[in-house]
Amino acid sequence: MEDRYPLLNLIHSPADLRSVPDAGLSQLAAEVRRLIIEVVSIRGGHLASNLGVVELSIALHREFSSPQDRIVWDVGHQCYTHKILTGRRESFYTLRRKGGLSGFPKRAESVHDVIETGHSSTSISAALGLLTGQELLGGKGRVIAVIGDGALTGGMALEALNHAGHLGKRLIIVLNDNAMSISHNVGALSSYLSRLSAGRLYRNLRTTIDTTLKNVPYGDRLAGVVKRVKRSAKAVLYRETLFSDLGFGYVGPLDGHNIPLLREVFRSLLEVDRPVVVHVFTKKGKGYTYAEDNPTAFHGITPFSIRDGKVEKKDPPGYTEHFSRVLCDLAGSDPRLIAITAAMSKGTGLAAFQEKFPDRFFDVGITEQHALTFAAGLAAAGMRPVVAVYSTFMQRAADQLIHDAALPRLGLTLIMDRAGLVGGDGETHQGLYDIALFRSIPNIRFLAPSGAAELELMLRYAVSLDGPALIRFPKAPCTNITSVPVPPLEEGRGVFARTGQGAVLILALGPLRAEAEAASDILAAEGLGADVYDMRFIKPLDTAYLKSILARYEAAYLVEDGVKSGGLGTEIGDLIQGWRLPLVYAHGGAPDAFLSQADRQELLADCALDARGIALAIQKLTGDIDKPFPGPALLRRAT
Repeated sequence: MEDRYPLLNLIHSPADLRSVPDAGLSQLAAEVRRLIIEVVSIRGGHLASNLGVVELSIALHREFSSPQDRIVWDVGHQCYTHKILTGRRESFYTLRRKGGLSGFPKRAESVHDVIETGHSSTSISAALGLLTGQELLGGKGRVIAVIGDGALTGGMALEALNHAGHLGKRLIIVLNDNAMSISHNVGALSSYLSRLSAGRLYRNLRTTIDTTLKNVPYGDRLAGVVKRVKRSAKAVLYRETLFSDLGFGYVGPLDGHNIPLLREVFRSLLEVDRPVVVHVFTKKGKGYTYAEDNPTAFHGITPFSIRDGKVEKKDPPGYTEHFSRVLCDLAGSDPRLIAITAAMSKGTGLAAFQEKFPDRFFDVGITEQHALTFAAGLAAAGMRPVVAVYSTFMQRAADQLIHDAALPRLGLTLIMDRAGLVGGDGETHQGLYDIALFRSIPNIRFLAPSGAAELELMLRYAVSLDGPALIRFPKAPCTNITSVPVPPLEEGRGVFARTGQGAVLILALGPLRAEAEAASDILAAEGLGADVYDMRFIKPLDTAYLKSILARYEAAYLVEDGVKSGGLGTEIGDLIQGWRLPLVYAHGGAPDAFLSQADRQELLADCALDARGIALAIQKLTGDIDKPFPGPALLRRAT
């Protein structure tokens, strides 16, 4: 390793960058890029976005003095170089692993991570708040927000731009323009930024004229004439920008991989007393051919072969793939069906729909709030919109779901992918809060499938409704748990997965049905019979039917892939108490804490939501805790 990273091994803090000669910075960039590719090929993670900002990160840390100067990374999935340069090189091999480095900025990791980020469009607001607070306390450091052109489409970023321009403080915004978020950017603002690249033409023209004048007789005498020509060219090719209109100075567009140029610009801003936007162009996947050619595939990737760029182990088909297939089938027979994504057509499974039905597909950019209200408008017009979004990002559109969809009872379907425990990405991406957030909203149906057949049933049901329906599922393999035909959907009711086993009932929500059945096997080996009931519905609940089922048992235990506090288990506990049923009841879910990165199975075990944890909880609930727990062989078969 010492020979492969001779310069990088000397960097233990940003201050060490000053000992690297200017001529060595490009070599340092190559070493950083090599390390990122090596680690992500083993651990998985965000590759293309990180390869695109290596030089930008080096230039920022060379010219500014973190942590006195504070750098806020929007989203944060491009922070790997930042982490490597700020004392975390040696632990970089633990990236995204349990107990290791987070793939996003994390305040508990380093003083150089000043703001927790993981969702987009927050950096300008946070940076402006940091700067304002610092000034009020008498501090003098600079604050820099690094935001991508995709994140700039978010309404919060535009709100912050407006406020920052109004305050006129010395905020530096680095606009990292790579024409992409995860999928290719869309929208008027993206087109506007593209038009600003005409500035390159002006800049090239200016450079050519200046160089030529130096070699022409009477060049100084001609300079006044040429200056007027240059001003005319600038007026045509490089007009005043949106940022200028908002009160910002504007520099760019610049080559985001040119370290000397970036350093020169950043150095010139140290004493500027107004807000400034530095517009840089970068290439996602820079330096690794496969990532450059397919930045969407290499945005977030599982372990892969560096030699050929191929993923080493393909996961079995997941819920996302099954959703994609069923949605396309439905759209083929219903011309009213519309699909909407917020800049994540591939991640949410809508890429196939986009290809087959381009006129009925809408990518609205990173604007979850707009996506929901846009869908509500489509529903009001008589269409059947389906909005696909990650659970963690849906948190940002709670008001739109309540005010614009549920209140007027408009028929839209909300698909929440990556619901529940999400491996790898850590606290900011856990999809644990949607049940507690949304189950109390009137006029909605809220469902959780346990496999592919149930997902198809639920999607067909949802798009037929005249009110909003929510379907949540995890990033996990999706199979039919049983070969027995899947019973039809009955509103508010679930189905028995196992019955006649004993006096204990395990109520399982969605994909935790598999863990519940495995727990039933473990308990059966210990002489404790447990039936399993697949809830299917979060809302509405057929309470009379549920009461009749629970009345048959001496004990019941509910498991859900969401926060325990305020979830479905809480509601059922309240019902049981109100009914005064003579049974012992408890429920399991995620704890009242933010969960760090680990793989999904590790997270399930940590939350006692795997088969072993469920079995132990039921043994404790029933008082059957003196018997020896089954050995490893049985556990392997059960899980």
